[in-house]
Amino acid sequence: MPTMTAAEKRARAKTAYDAFLDGCPSRQLLDRISDKWVALVLAALAEEGQLRYSALSRRLAGVSQKMLTQTLRSLERDGLITRTVTPTVPVTVEYDLTDLGASLQQVMLRLKDWAESHMDEVRLNRDRYDAAG
Repeated sequence: MPTMTAAEKRARAKTAYDAFLDGCPSRQLLDRISDKWVALVLAALAEEGQLRYSALSRRLAGVSQKMLTQTLRSLERDGLITRTVTPTVPVTVEYDLTDLGASLQQVMLRLKDWAESHMDEVRLNRDRYDAAG
């Protein structure tokens, strides 16, 4: 078996999508799905199913119209959600998870549930840390 140079190893690892490598494209995806609003949009669609823009906006308290629009566009671009426009007056726009987005469903819901169920413990730890500092 021929010996590979470090550059060849890095090139090979990049094609295998090793997120620990600096130039790996999977880092961009991790960055996207670890965003607060992305996680909440995906969790809302996983819990509720297809939602209109206005329903998503109400569900995600505190999200600005600009941020929600940017988040939805990025998720649509990545193929995680679909956007369906119905020509009514006014126009109806609905969002839903694609199969790819649904494959993240359990991960996102578990992450949301974990954050909600462990928040008291995290707050306690923060208070202890801040008091000791």
